[in-house]
Amino acid sequence: MVQEVLAVDGGQTGIKIRFEHRGEINELRFPGVQTNEPVLPQLARAIRHALAETPGVITMIGVGTTGLVKAEHDARQLFELIGSPEITDIALAHDSVTSYLGALGDRQGVVVAAGTGVVTLAVGPGSVARVDGWGYIMGDAGSGYWIGQQAMSAAMRGFDGRGPATALTEELAQLWPDLTEAYIELQAMPNRVATVAAFAQNVAQLAATDDVAAEICARAGEELACSAAAAVRRAGLERGAGRLPIAAIGGVLAGEYVRNSFVQQLQLLIPAAHVQDSTGNGLDGAQGLALLPDEHPLHQLVSRFRVQP
Repeated sequence: MVQEVLAVDGGQTGIKIRFEHRGEINELRFPGVQTNEPVLPQLARAIRHALAETPGVITMIGVGTTGLVKAEHDARQLFELIGSPEITDIALAHDSVTSYLGALGDRQGVVVAAGTGVVTLAVGPGSVARVDGWGYIMGDAGSGYWIGQQAMSAAMRGFDGRGPATALTEELAQLWPDLTEAYIELQAMPNRVATVAAFAQNVAQLAATDDVAAEICARAGEELACSAAAAVRRAGLERGAGRLPIAAIGGVLAGEYVRNSFVQQLQLLIPAAHVQDSTGNGLDGAQGLALLPDEHPLHQLVSRFRVQP
């Protein structure tokens, strides 16, 4: 029997699950991972729902997720929470690993994945380095949340007269007509992280005509380049010859102004860097994770559980 793989990409905005049956690819989406709660039960609930939707027999699951702490980096624990007798093999890793596999596969290089959050992973000749991905309170510099938060702060500075006037104030007023109540309503929202991150789209749209929005985009690109350069150094990639592949993925780096700033700053920090697009994504990486050979450098970052025959 051919083993079917369920690929899971657990993000703050949504948990995406993909499976293929008889050549037909199906994708499902569930509410995002809440990092202030245990992550594995959230993933298990989504996976159980997905398994109920699959017409074939799923035997392998590859999972990349945000919010994965050491205590939950345990594929056996996830296996037990899912409770499916058909599952025989689970590979579980932080989403930086699946982002890397989706973007660069088994090549050495760096992947900067910037969406709601951000994480950078480098794979060198003998080591692996992860940079940032420390959440919206302590890190995620240059992420969608970071941009949205900076923009909302700038909007309120303009509203108060503490900072320069900016069209971001009017954009924020589209969400909350009474800006004096905006902070109260935002803090009470269960999806406040996604709401703040979504405001990054307004920043990208205004960057061509608003100096404050353009500056925020520029600083985001610089933050992301700084993370990439740190990952290059820590993984020992700066000693290599030739061009160094840097995959820039995620919605934030799809924006012209952030991406241009990222590329320009990275060239200053790492002249050998070659920024490239990626045709793969986190779901592709989760599929690759399930099939990852034990000798791959990233294997050290993967928790794996296999049912013994």
